[in-house]
Amino acid sequence: QLVESGGGLVPAGGSLRLSCAASGRTFSSRAMGWFRQAPGKEREFVAAISWNSANTYYADSVKGRFTISRDNARDTMYLQMNSLKPEDTAVYYCAVKTDLGSYYYTTQYRYWGQGTQVTVSS
Repeated sequence: QLVESGGGLVPAGGSLRLSCAASGRTFSSRAMGWFRQAPGKEREFVAAISWNSANTYYADSVKGRFTISRDNARDTMYLQMNSLKPEDTAVYYCAVKTDLGSYYYTTQYRYWGQGTQVTVSS
């Protein structure tokens, strides 16, 4: 099970740090990712990280503003979001990558959290 936390309402230019904690089983040997879904839009890739943190991947829209990290000892993944924009408003989901394909597609991920709402006011 994955549980996201850290969402909330922030003004444009603000920061939030999302957490994704695993419980019941460990995913320390799996790559993981963050996705987001805004109302009326498809779920989209935000960032991903390899199991050992050696490789990270970002959507162009968040590159330079968001930082993904993980602490395998705590079975927790993070997303530090800085310089937030109103267009970052969405429900943010964490997921475990179980397939060998691209990091960017939802179909490569099996386990998903319930999501946490991020709202950025203008």
